[in-house]
Amino acid sequence: MQRSGPGLWSAGLKGVVMDIAADAEFSDFMHGRWSQLVRLGYGLTGDLQHAEDLAQTAFARAYASWPRVRRAYNPDAYLRRMVVNANRNRFRKLRVGEVLTESIPELGWAVDSSDQRHDRDALVAALMQLPYGQRAAVVLRYWMDMTETEAAAVLGCSVGNVKSQASRALAKLRANTSLLEGGLL
Repeated sequence: MQRSGPGLWSAGLKGVVMDIAADAEFSDFMHGRWSQLVRLGYGLTGDLQHAEDLAQTAFARAYASWPRVRRAYNPDAYLRRMVVNANRNRFRKLRVGEVLTESIPELGWAVDSSDQRHDRDALVAALMQLPYGQRAAVVLRYWMDMTETEAAAVLGCSVGNVKSQASRALAKLRANTSLLEGGLL
């Protein structure tokens, strides 16, 4: 590639061209936010591999439009919105059949004690029973510790909608017998 003026360029996928400084800036941005987006994806999907796929998809899209993303008022919110949208799009595509089991498979995280793992598994199972909007509201508000305004911006809805979705979700979670028996509520 030729460039008029000093500096180096990086050619990415689909013809995305970025100078080395912007490439380094994106790399720092990505490394600083990877775990946060995987955590958000895990809360939305209940599956670590799907969560990593969502984060990777969001970062690939952010890389392709990095100048627009970094000019955004809040690049973190922009990226979280990309994860939520990528999760919505996941259901629009033809899916490979899944084998449902009676219990959630272990994720293999060695740092959790068995009680913590059981509690987390029970909570994720209860979250997966919620409708998508309620689950997204609860995950953003309480798992990602966002304000109602921030969650509304990510979901593209009103603050009142986030409040009502979260309220309905919490009512369903409070009525969930597996969470009550486990002492999580």
